[in-house]
Amino acid sequence: MPLPLPTLDHVAINVRDQIDAGAEAYRRLGFTLTPRGYHTLGSMNHLAMFGTDYLELIAVPPGSTNRPDVMGAPFGLNGLVFGTEDSASVHAALTEAGVPCGPPLAFSRPVMLDDGTSGDASFRTVTLTPGTVAAGRIYFCHHFTRQLVWRDAWRHHPNGAIGIVRAVVSARDPAVSGAVFARMFGSDAVRPIPGGCSLAVGLSRFDIVAPEALVAAFGEAAPSGDGRAEFMAALTLRTRSLDATVAALQAGGVAGYWREPDRVVVPASAAFGCALEFRAD
Repeated sequence: MPLPLPTLDHVAINVRDQIDAGAEAYRRLGFTLTPRGYHTLGSMNHLAMFGTDYLELIAVPPGSTNRPDVMGAPFGLNGLVFGTEDSASVHAALTEAGVPCGPPLAFSRPVMLDDGTSGDASFRTVTLTPGTVAAGRIYFCHHFTRQLVWRDAWRHHPNGAIGIVRAVVSARDPAVSGAVFARMFGSDAVRPIPGGCSLAVGLSRFDIVAPEALVAAFGEAAPSGDGRAEFMAALTLRTRSLDATVAALQAGGVAGYWREPDRVVVPASAAFGCALEFRAD
C-alpha cells in the first residue's frame, strides 16, 4: 500500500491534571482558546486554532485514571499529530511497513457554538505503539466534523499566531526516531540538517536534533528534559507581527521572554514545559 503523506493536524501540550492553570498560562501568552471540551475517552482540552492546524492543551480531571498516557507523561509538548482523510488506509499502510500501531480508535466530544447550538465533533485516530518514538505520542487524526473544529471566530489571537512552523525534538541519537519517520513516510521524507534530521510535514516540519543543537537554538528557554534521552522540546509559530506578539506577552505579564530581530522566544517555564518561538517570516 502507498505510504501516507505527512501533513500536520495539530500538536499537543500536556498539562496533566492542571487544565485551569494551563488555560490561564496560554491565554496570558496571547492565545484565544476554544471552550473546554470533554472527550468520550475521559480527557479534556482547550484548542488554539490556526489556519489549517492547531495547538491542543490536553488534560484529565484530577484523580482520573482514564488516560494514563496523559498523567504518565511530564508537562510540556507531548503529542505530534499527523492529519489523514483515511485512517483505515493509514493503519494498513503502517502495519505493512512494519511500524507498530494500534487499530483506528473512534471518539468524540460535544462542541457548543456561539449561536447556542451544539454538535459532536468526531474523530478516529491511529496511534503508534507507545515507545516506538521515545519522545512522546505520535498519531494520525481523522476528522469527520471539521466544521465544528475550524471556526473562524477561534482563529484570531492577540499574539498574532497564524500557524505552526515546526516542532523540535531533542534526542541524543536523532537518527533513531528519524528512521521511524522514514519507515512511515519513505526514506526520502527525512533529510539531514545540522545537528540532526528533519521531516517535512506539509508546510511545517519536525526537527529532531541533538541536545546541544537545542540549547544553541533556544538557550535558557529550552526545557531541561529531566534526564530523558529524547523529548519534545519546542514549537515555532508563525505570527502576523512580532510587535503584536510582544504586546500580548506584555499584556499577559509573561516573564523571561526576549526579542531578537527575527524572532521572539518564550521560555518553557512560562508555557508549561514547551519553549515557544514566534517568527513573522
